[in-house]
Amino acid sequence: MSGLRRGWSDTTPLLDQRHRSLSNSHTKRRPYSVILEMTSAVNDATPSRSGPVFLGVDVGTGSARAGLFDESGKLLGSASSPIQIWKEGDCVEQSSTDIWHAICAAVKSACSLAKVAGQEVTSVGFAATCSLVAVDSDGSPVSVSWNGDSRRNIIVWMDHRAVKQAEKINSCNSPVLQYCGGAVSPEMQPPKLLWVKENLQESWSMVFRWMDLSDWLSYRATGDDTRSLCTTVCKWTYLGHAHMQQKNEKDQDMEACGWDDDFWEEIGLSDLVDGHHAKIGRSVAFPGHPLGSGLIPTAAKELGLAEGTPVGTSLIDAHAGGVGVMASVPELASEAKEDDEEAICGRMVLVCGTSTCHMAVSQSKLFIPGVWGPYWSAMVPEFWLTEGGQSATGALLDSIIENHVASHSLANRAASRNISVFELLNSILESMTHEKKSSFLAALTEDVHVLPDFHGNRSPMADPKAKGIICGLTLDTSEQQLALLYLATLQGIAYGTRHIVEHCNAHGHKIDTLLACGGLAKNPLFLQQHADIIGCPIILPRENESVLLGAAILGAVAAKKYSSLIDAMKALNAAGQVIHPSKDLKVKKYHDAKYSIFRGLYEQQVSQRSLMAQALS
Repeated sequence: MSGLRRGWSDTTPLLDQRHRSLSNSHTKRRPYSVILEMTSAVNDATPSRSGPVFLGVDVGTGSARAGLFDESGKLLGSASSPIQIWKEGDCVEQSSTDIWHAICAAVKSACSLAKVAGQEVTSVGFAATCSLVAVDSDGSPVSVSWNGDSRRNIIVWMDHRAVKQAEKINSCNSPVLQYCGGAVSPEMQPPKLLWVKENLQESWSMVFRWMDLSDWLSYRATGDDTRSLCTTVCKWTYLGHAHMQQKNEKDQDMEACGWDDDFWEEIGLSDLVDGHHAKIGRSVAFPGHPLGSGLIPTAAKELGLAEGTPVGTSLIDAHAGGVGVMASVPELASEAKEDDEEAICGRMVLVCGTSTCHMAVSQSKLFIPGVWGPYWSAMVPEFWLTEGGQSATGALLDSIIENHVASHSLANRAASRNISVFELLNSILESMTHEKKSSFLAALTEDVHVLPDFHGNRSPMADPKAKGIICGLTLDTSEQQLALLYLATLQGIAYGTRHIVEHCNAHGHKIDTLLACGGLAKNPLFLQQHADIIGCPIILPRENESVLLGAAILGAVAAKKYSSLIDAMKALNAAGQVIHPSKDLKVKKYHDAKYSIFRGLYEQQVSQRSLMAQALS
């Protein structure tokens, strides 16, 4: 799962710099008061109110965002509000109360900026990181923290406290594991649930509902406890294809039939089976299915919207990005490919934020070792989803830059020029290319190689114990050296994506086109390196806020403005710029060589790990 960054020009790390000197607990704090840090965007033209207005809400790792779209998928206005986060070692936690307050602030601000009255909003859709929420029978927060702080009732997606529990679950070799690449990740919910049961017995006994964050948001808004096929299939081992015989509209909101009770009993969580799986989901529906009677009065008042406004079943944020971009095809390409279903199966969506998710769909199920899925209807209804991922991409770039000696001076220079640190680094690299008379920019890193597994390898090695490697360091601490390290890290991330694409294609996919969205997709160097390294064109959406658009599409479908999710995608997705790979054969040869080194770095690490384990045995 992925927390999406606000933009590539936003270099704020996961832990806010302003608070680092105030606390050693690595806590990002924000009061619940009216004083909120708001970032916003609104189109210059005053929108017409003659048509529907769709609201999308997205909760990423660091902020809650809201965006309003018209019936052509054009962004009318958006706003964001920061959210609180606690990070202590492998434990990363948040507060559902804080997140809801941030959402309400963002929605009201977005409506104000877009000059849209709350009563004019046609529908609402929610997307969020795949974080785990704990609430009691009254809906109040239950602590998942060692210190018992009840505010901290969310285990964030990137939390790695449950590595041992994931290993225990994987040792069971349950049949459900074949539908998540052969093994659960510590970022999925079963290991986290097992960790809470083993370590926080009081909390475990108090929890009435365990929910994915996006499902909790929909529940908080509507009072309807129906879960999404997206969240349950991708993060809870729910077998979505159990719905294949019950696909009619009347059957979409139904008692869950895809839980494997033997699995939960085998891993020591049989109590979650009780009450027809009441704590983890008795009812599961397709994304975009209308929930309850729409917004309940309390939620409508808090959001500044009309009671009864339709709300669609939610998506994980990265998957919402997929829905918001996957049908974005340039006009010439759309004319050339009449078979939409075949065309969509040749694309992979990169949702690039704090982490990167790699999503491709197929008409038949493809079992790919080390890659999550196949997930039936987890993103696009009636298609099988393959989901690769890199656990730290935007977060890794932040870490590389901020932990370098030259970071402070670089940030000051960027601020004085009113540009981002990334823009300044890109400019430095361009200058270095001319100064060194390099034939192309990428060649500057011939002596620097990065394995980007600083937070483990999600795909395709499925190795949470993997570590990052930087090869080629010197005593140089200049801004130029930081620029090289930044470039090598960008390339390492792109080589990781190439590895995922090649691995998927070797197991039945036919991916030949990439679509990119999220904060990092606004960095032209990031995009060009990916295009050159993977050898595929990259299509960008017309609207930057693809995750918000994907969330908004869920509400539009729930409001019956479109007959299906795919029809809504076709109507509201639109392509923008296309990034083509370099035609210079020297560039290809160079990246092929570096990719070989990249693959070797992981192999060396595994060998070294084995050698040291033997030495300590």
